[in-house]
Amino acid sequence: MPTLTLTDNPSLHLVRDSVVARRIESIDLLRGIVMIIMALDHVRHFFHQPAYFYEPTDLEHTTLSLFFTRWITHFCAPVFVFLAGVSAYLYGVRKTKKEVSQYLLTRGMWLIFVELFIIGLGQTFNPTYPYFNLQVIWAIGITMIALSVMIYLNRQVMLLIAVLFIAAHNLLDHVHMQGTGGISFLWSVLHEPSVFQFGRFHIYVMYPVLPWIGILAIGYYLGSLFSTHYDPEKRMKVLILMGFVSMELFLFLRTLNFYGDSAIWVNQKTGSLTLLAFLNVTKYPPSLLYTLMTLGPALVFLGLVNRPLNPLAKKILVFGKVPFFYYVVHIYIIHLAAVIAAHISGFGWFNMILSDRVNRVPELKGFGYNLLTVYLLWILLILLLYPICKWYYRYKRAHMPEQKWLSYM
Repeated sequence: MPTLTLTDNPSLHLVRDSVVARRIESIDLLRGIVMIIMALDHVRHFFHQPAYFYEPTDLEHTTLSLFFTRWITHFCAPVFVFLAGVSAYLYGVRKTKKEVSQYLLTRGMWLIFVELFIIGLGQTFNPTYPYFNLQVIWAIGITMIALSVMIYLNRQVMLLIAVLFIAAHNLLDHVHMQGTGGISFLWSVLHEPSVFQFGRFHIYVMYPVLPWIGILAIGYYLGSLFSTHYDPEKRMKVLILMGFVSMELFLFLRTLNFYGDSAIWVNQKTGSLTLLAFLNVTKYPPSLLYTLMTLGPALVFLGLVNRPLNPLAKKILVFGKVPFFYYVVHIYIIHLAAVIAAHISGFGWFNMILSDRVNRVPELKGFGYNLLTVYLLWILLILLLYPICKWYYRYKRAHMPEQKWLSYM
């Protein structure tokens, strides 16, 4: 429907609609791309035989193809969180701060529940919930709760806090809390990944939230670039400039080995391994260099996508419009396929009913396939998910007005 303005010129309505649609499409397109790439890492985690023995970033064992299979997925979480912040800003354009705050608070609580009990069940297929893996959906939930308070701050103060959380948290890299008590758990939630046991339950804190709060808040702050009154040419220049500055700052700091990542790089026995060491930055929690390396190209992409989309891009757009639905469904499909594959391979389907992370199950050592097979399975997964996500998007668009719960999906 054309945007209402004070002018009676219908052509201006159409121009404005075109600009708005293009901006939103650039967000959904980037989100769709990272959702597709993200599934590759999850397929690899279940189906790649070496995943049960070593990490793909272990320079003692990895190959170029395996390392970059993992490295390319590093872009997914920060871009996803950043775009969640942009979307939160756009959601609140025509709403009061109180309405936005309430939405962020309730959605954040919902996402925490989903991570623990819906995605958690998909990861284990074990209804006794032997362990909880606090990952990206949980982190987004916590950050949204934090943002529900931060939106009341002056915008410049919010920006300052966000930059400090992203750029200064590496000063805390050498701070460690021993033990398994409440203080240690709180510190782990904020900054240091760790594993805790409470009775029979294990909790893996994989996504400490301090820098993620900063990334979401930066996305919210920059959401104004996508508002209807912002000049598209200026927006393009600003995004591209920020993207290149981010990438140049990453190269500068990483070359100096001075600050920004707890894992310094050293020359390796070959030039290719030295390159891998240079790129092997810390994700848990996301270091300053990790954030610069991943969000820099994303900002450039958002600045460059300002033309009508081609047919392939429009298909990718479908995934970007229903990211939460896609995320939940793809976890269940991957795990179900792994159950079938384990049974066919003679490892027993029951070993895929997990009481721990899949790569820590001794009975599954040796299960899996080569990297080419992993890529083929990933492609099949995306082809299967496309019609499912397209159906859900159409259903959501048709029923959103009267079924408000869909806004949480």
